Amino acid sequence: MKVGIVGMPNAGKSTLFNLLAGLDRPSGGRILLDGRPAENLLGEIGYMPQADLLMPWRTVLDNTALGLQLNGVRRREARERARSEFPRFGLAGFEDVWPSQISGGMRQRAALLRTFLAGREVMLLDEPFGALDALTRQEMQQWLLEIWQQDRKTILFVTHDVEEALFLSDRVYVMSGRPGRVELCVDVEIERPREIGRTTLDPRFADLKLELIEPLRRASAEASR
Repeated sequence: MKVGIVGMPNAGKSTLFNLLAGLDRPSGGRILLDGRPAENLLGEIGYMPQADLLMPWRTVLDNTALGLQLNGVRRREARERARSEFPRFGLAGFEDVWPSQISGGMRQRAALLRTFLAGREVMLLDEPFGALDALTRQEMQQWLLEIWQQDRKTILFVTHDVEEALFLSDRVYVMSGRPGRVELCVDVEIERPREIGRTTLDPRFADLKLELIEPLRRASAEASR
């Protein structure tokens, strides 16, 4: 399942991810994954922050293999496992270049590959395409859906873009802040496979977009008082 989380700034989206990843403990209640407390699952949930965090002194291949190495995989095996996924992630031919030599979209592909290679069944993506231009962003959205179609992992992602949330997700949560809370949950019952040009023109897509925007408008109005 793919779950989108949208909300105003300071709605607690990043705090939620820290809680889900087991980096922070909730002040009340419990967070469970398959019946196990999240705070006991540190390292078992993949987490990709907003910045790609590629190390400038490591090649693209070595950056993507880093997570495997940190999990105890020998360098040679980690590199080979990463290399085998380069064609699927659109990175073939860029194994030995430096991060500074590739585009923002390619850097995000590399960061996502590093996260995928960790082998976690649940992945948290914090605004994975927020820093990209509009055209590259759409290309990456379509590409991520294709990758997800093959792997079928559970992905939770934060975005400020309502259309992105709808296009990528099976379910979207709208959060409002101070205190952070869920204002709305919407199931996106639009068939797959989805294509940017076709799906965004679907009347159901437009209706869902209006439904999601309304609580965001209310939250914005309250924040400006």
